[in-house]
Amino acid sequence: MQRVDAVIREPRLTDAETIAALHVTTWRETYGHLLPDDFFTGELLDRRRRMWTRILTDSRPEHVVRVAEAGGELIGFAMSGISDEGIPQLYMLYVLAAQHGAGIGQRLFDGVLPPGPAVLWVAKENPRAIAFYRRNGFAFDGAEQSDSGTAGIVEARMVR
Repeated sequence: MQRVDAVIREPRLTDAETIAALHVTTWRETYGHLLPDDFFTGELLDRRRRMWTRILTDSRPEHVVRVAEAGGELIGFAMSGISDEGIPQLYMLYVLAAQHGAGIGQRLFDGVLPPGPAVLWVAKENPRAIAFYRRNGFAFDGAEQSDSGTAGIVEARMVR
């Protein structure tokens, strides 16, 4: 895919609604084959809207959030913070499937996560993300977890 002329920027509170919708869309694209159809409800969008409004309203100094915008539309987002171990942790990184391979994910990743030691959790059934994180120096450390709210998705920890 060709590189997309996208701007990576800090989100504004007015972006909360759009990021919430993008969050649901990218989850459907990424995990739709692992989650039941009734997972993607209006309530999920409402929860994401509340979550993003809270994140963008009550910003914490340890959190770094960036969005990718192209042609006036948001096409991806990423967020990092500090893990329980006191090192940077990537909390989320999602890009619309239509933009995969255009370098947007790497630019978002680089915008929220500094070089050096870091940790993240990735769905074991997400080979594209796993390959991306491996290219960025991450390896599995053997830890796994699952969330009862997303039954069917097992996450594995990767460290760098």
